[in-house]
Amino acid sequence: MAAGIRGIRRSRPAGPGTAATPRPPLVRELLLVTALFLVYKFGRLLANGHETRAFRNADRLWDAERALHLPGEGAVQDLLLHGEGLVRAANTYYAAVHFPVTLAFLAWLYWRRPAHYVWSRRVLALLTAAALALHLLLPLAPPRMLAATGLVDTAQVYGPSVYGATPEADSMANQFAAMPSLHFGWALMVAIGLIAAMSSRWRLLWLLHPALTLLVIVGTANHYWFDALAAAVLLGLALLVFPAPGRARRTTAPGPLAPAGATATATAGALR
Repeated sequence: MAAGIRGIRRSRPAGPGTAATPRPPLVRELLLVTALFLVYKFGRLLANGHETRAFRNADRLWDAERALHLPGEGAVQDLLLHGEGLVRAANTYYAAVHFPVTLAFLAWLYWRRPAHYVWSRRVLALLTAAALALHLLLPLAPPRMLAATGLVDTAQVYGPSVYGATPEADSMANQFAAMPSLHFGWALMVAIGLIAAMSSRWRLLWLLHPALTLLVIVGTANHYWFDALAAAVLLGLALLVFPAPGRARRTTAPGPLAPAGATATATAGALR
């Protein structure tokens, strides 16, 4: 009887994040994630020095948005400018939430959902690499720099700001890398990753994070609508390259007569 119970326990289908999907080596993952953030932070600097192209592209993009009758970014900024506390909160969200939330997302997945962690890390890495390539191909001045928009540089006026007073004085960031918005792309992946990894009935509320991020990046005049759209398209392509773990299990499942443990073993091997 005891042997039978142990056999049933061993044959129970393994859910995401269980021992069937071992965690990758921690030191290796710390190095990989650190490399991802360093590439994001310093890779953007490669696109510096294209000010004329950046402003020409910005003029064209602004005209294209108006030709398509998209809502003006100024309408969102007007909402923020109703109170100094509100606009400061938006600036703080832009400056302080982006990296910590993404790191916390990856750390939680690593500990609780290893398969989803590997998937999310791969998607974020591919998204970031594609975004950096687009930064090089399409330098773009943000709307806060474009006189035609009539928008306020809220970070410089109200604070806090993550950028230097001028692009020339900013040695730690490329201010002409507005397209695409990785603020939005990463926030959207955080929401998608958590929704895929969780079973709570409230998990769709994670979509509030990219929604709020979108309002912040547009309202603070750091990005155009198209910057967020470009990030969403690149993320969609990355998700096609790396399917979610749930779909991977279904496509690699053995026949009905195969041992139940074979499914988990095949999944773990495919995601290493």
